[in-house]
Amino acid sequence: MNISELYKIYKQSYQVSTDTRKVEKGCVFFGLKGDNFNGNKFAEDALKKGAAFAVVDEAAYQTKPTIILVNDVLKTMQALASYHRNELGIPIISLTGSNGKTTTKELINAVLSEKYNTTATEGNLNNHIGVPLTLLSMTPKTEIGIVEMGANHLKEIELLCNIAQPDYGYITNFGKAHLEGFGSIEGVIEGKSELYTYLKNHNKTAFVNANDPIQLEKSVAINQVTFGGENTNVSVSFVEANPFVHVQFDNEIVKSQLIGAYNYNNISAALAIGHYFKVKSEDSIKAIENYVPSNNRSQIIHKGSNKIVLDAYNANPSSMEVALENLSNLTDSHKIAILGDMFELGKTAEAEHQFIVDLLSNLSISKAYLIGENFYKCRANEDKIQLFNSYESFKKHFSTLNITNATLLIKASRGMALERVLDIV
Repeated sequence: MNISELYKIYKQSYQVSTDTRKVEKGCVFFGLKGDNFNGNKFAEDALKKGAAFAVVDEAAYQTKPTIILVNDVLKTMQALASYHRNELGIPIISLTGSNGKTTTKELINAVLSEKYNTTATEGNLNNHIGVPLTLLSMTPKTEIGIVEMGANHLKEIELLCNIAQPDYGYITNFGKAHLEGFGSIEGVIEGKSELYTYLKNHNKTAFVNANDPIQLEKSVAINQVTFGGENTNVSVSFVEANPFVHVQFDNEIVKSQLIGAYNYNNISAALAIGHYFKVKSEDSIKAIENYVPSNNRSQIIHKGSNKIVLDAYNANPSSMEVALENLSNLTDSHKIAILGDMFELGKTAEAEHQFIVDLLSNLSISKAYLIGENFYKCRANEDKIQLFNSYESFKKHFSTLNITNATLLIKASRGMALERVLDIV
């Protein structure tokens, strides 16, 4: 079956699924395969649960007329997504970067939703599977699509661009994330800039943070919409972050519910993109001010007399550094950092963890508790910094403390699941 024929089937519902636990009635089920699973095996189960058709790539599982055999399920789903994207013909905004992708995507979606019917990546489903699923979740009612793209190796963003074919692109920043896969910060810059390469080669447009010299350098010769300070297409200026970020836009002070000065850039991008797409300023401001972070991303939580900055969704050296600097700059008197290991750093892991420890020694932070095998190997000022090789050893110690009237930052890579600290604060 060719893609145009499969597309006619997909159009009957505009719904797809790769998980039999989430099958919607009338959808098309794609039996994806991985190292430890074979979705082909669940084709019949998907049909029983309401799927209209199932797509497999092993002939043994084509047991019914409504089970479609293809050469490669994943490549077929990707091709169908691209076909659908072209049939819709709507503006697609893609964004990538080392930090802040999901928050920025949510802010852009909030702003554009004030005027348009938008469809955006759910959560962080931003890889070679998530991007086509995002595209296939768009319907004829969608007016603008917002597609988050993640990568931890070279050529991944290139692949995702070829699937999504964005009209607009934005790179949040270039930081020390996924160094194990990219090899170095230079590799990160090269990998993320594959979005710029696509935009340039197809005469598309980049939204560029003029406060980031790397963005300015790498986006030369591309159609640009610049934002940030003076002499840009859209002026957004930083006001304060104590703890919530306030910015000035269109002669108004925008009071967000996001913490950390680093969110200034995320807010600015959303306001700039809204301005470009002619969303009224008052509507953009309302969208930013009403946005509340969730899912362990820069959340403010109050427990007893303590204020907790929960930023435990993920971490890398760049995001850890700005989060700690933000904590240090708060006017609160009693500030505590509870940090967990950063993953996917490869051969740089030892140096990057030691860098964070050394940084802590020079910041205005009362106490730091560092958890994980990487941090435990570091040299630290024991008066200010305590090291624990496991969460259990930290928990045993921390549970004996009676911490009150403090501001606590909780941050680590996802695998550390450091939101568990909430149970013992």
